[in-house]
Amino acid sequence: MSSLHQANSDLQCFFAERALLPSGWANNVLFSVKNGQFYSLETNSTATDKANILSGPVLPTIANVHSHAFQRIMAGAAEVSLNPNDSFWSWRDLMYKIVQKLTPDDAHIIAKQLYIDMLKAGYSQVGEFHYLHHDIGGKHYGQLAEMSNQLIAAADDAGLGLTLLPVLYSHSGFGGQAPNAGQARFIHSTDSYLTLHQACAKTLANHPIHQLGVCFHSLRAVTKPQIDTVLQTLNASSNTTSPIHIHIAEQQKEVQDSINWSGQRPVEWLHNEIGLSDRWCLVHATHLTETERQAIASSQAIAGLCPTTEANLGDGIFPAVTFEKEGGRWGIGSDSHVSLSIVEELRTLEYGQRLRDQQRNRLYRPEQTSVGDNLYQQALLGGNQACSVSLGLAVGNRADFMVLDESQPFMAASDNKDLLNRWLFATNENLVKDVFVAGQQRIKNFHHEHEESSRSAFIRIIKKVMYDA
Repeated sequence: MSSLHQANSDLQCFFAERALLPSGWANNVLFSVKNGQFYSLETNSTATDKANILSGPVLPTIANVHSHAFQRIMAGAAEVSLNPNDSFWSWRDLMYKIVQKLTPDDAHIIAKQLYIDMLKAGYSQVGEFHYLHHDIGGKHYGQLAEMSNQLIAAADDAGLGLTLLPVLYSHSGFGGQAPNAGQARFIHSTDSYLTLHQACAKTLANHPIHQLGVCFHSLRAVTKPQIDTVLQTLNASSNTTSPIHIHIAEQQKEVQDSINWSGQRPVEWLHNEIGLSDRWCLVHATHLTETERQAIASSQAIAGLCPTTEANLGDGIFPAVTFEKEGGRWGIGSDSHVSLSIVEELRTLEYGQRLRDQQRNRLYRPEQTSVGDNLYQQALLGGNQACSVSLGLAVGNRADFMVLDESQPFMAASDNKDLLNRWLFATNENLVKDVFVAGQQRIKNFHHEHEESSRSAFIRIIKKVMYDA
């Protein structure tokens, strides 16, 4: 495979018996790729001699809107009850302990394996919400962006598009409370954050499938003057379209702490004091009033939903049914990576709504009554917006797509109108057989070219970090 830094200037042709286009499923689709983008597309066509035959249903890959790469190493390690009132906050204590053990090399190895596994799941872009910045003592590395550079290198090695979201994290609680010892590796001042952001922008300038966004950890971790200064400074440098991500309203304790501090709930405060727009991705946004929910929907901000992590942490259930009816936009992320399955994220999202409402088939729209098709379409569109990419099988978009395994009985037997529902609600095995990113094949017949060496290195890091004294 060629480097991500090299544009693919040769015209490649592909043929799919069925492919999911923005208008819906189409048959006998012939398309070409040039310079990493879809160059032409014809339906009801025939394969040419030079076309690569894609043996299985072809779908656009999607963007994973929310990731903390280093947390992958602790997936499944916090499922032991040490407290009758276990919650997000007790889980966070374990995360802080693990953070103290990670070197830059460790972070690279963890991220590379994670990004390979994301590709295998059908993600081709990730919003990396990155706050592990400094050394174990909390001091800056010689290169301020050392840990960010490790993530960029890992994404390059895997062949995954990266939307890097370096995080401003300065405080431990609302109103500018001093950070605690467990947060030492995360902390930046406003000035050092802007210097970090500038360094990341310089590095990413030569990475055509990577993007750079702005990120505030949470309203607990920053102040209004910090948010204002960062946005004003970056907007003044013409960075006016990059996405802005923030954790918000994930836990009831956070909501109550916000009220105690300001008299306003988190989303209410952000809407009133800063202002929402379609640049924002509000990660989780689980606990909302009707007014807050409508404010997000009307602003066209993305709700960054992470259903498997939210279930794992006991966060609560996002009001997705009403939010969709109000025209709200959402994407999915794997967050702490207890799951790396698009199927499981979307299924968990839908099933959570069913369990709460005690009804079936909750997330659909008048124009799309198939739940599976609606879920996939909204995840695609929301991921594009939150990660500042253009994925989808259409001329001009980046040529990212995946092929499902047509030997699986439901894939082989289903017609187009049932295929996504069968995939999302009737299968448990991974059916993502092939994945292409910017026209380059990264997963071939379920395998990545670096998977063996990456897996061995990852096993070594798990043992070192989690089990060695």
